Amino acid sequence: MYKLLTEAVETALALKPLVANANHCEVDIAPVFVHLKTVADRLEGSNIRVAAQNCSTEQKYGAHTGEVSAEMVKNIGASHIIIGHSERRQFYCETDETVNKKTKACLSFGLTAIVCVGEILEEREAGNAESVVKTQLTGALDGLTVSDMESIIIAYEPVWAIGTGRVATPEQAQEMHGFIRQTLGEMQGKEVADATRILYGGSVKPDNIAGLMQQTDIDGALVGGASLEAESFASIVNYK
Repeated sequence: MYKLLTEAVETALALKPLVANANHCEVDIAPVFVHLKTVADRLEGSNIRVAAQNCSTEQKYGAHTGEVSAEMVKNIGASHIIIGHSERRQFYCETDETVNKKTKACLSFGLTAIVCVGEILEEREAGNAESVVKTQLTGALDGLTVSDMESIIIAYEPVWAIGTGRVATPEQAQEMHGFIRQTLGEMQGKEVADATRILYGGSVKPDNIAGLMQQTDIDGALVGGASLEAESFASIVNYK
């Protein structure tokens, strides 16, 4: 929950020329709901796409005051939705079941779902990190087909490394990303697992992105605080 409308537009427009030549990756930004259409319109024709930070579990119009459907998100020009972010799970009672419903809603309207998984510090210290992530992953993707997986991106967020300045080492991140890919292989087959992009999200900054991206199973980054300034985010995009 950052930036008023003018600030969001200024940041997006400042980012636009800084990443215009970034042909090695896809660039998405996720403003708050009320800024989505304005930002999407201002970025039309650029290589920056717009994502929503959340959506409703409901796919049809109805008495769901305060909710925003995936169809509404698509209608204003967004292409992606972040589903099950750790803050949604931690503060807004999101469960694996609601993440699954939101993912299906996202896919039903032709959007790409960025599905987040990750353990808290206590779970990692107890040696349960992999079992927690596997439970989240299997719950989130329950009932999805091989073709559905073409529109799924997984984001691994070690909750203990979000906004804390404490980042998982590249080796720790790779270990979990490898486990996630292995789990996807068990669920959907090796071909799907190999093709699925897995992002790392947890205090990603310009000075640690290169080390993370050198890892075999890290395909990109879900950037938090470092994305709030155009120059900082562009440095991450253009890390090479």
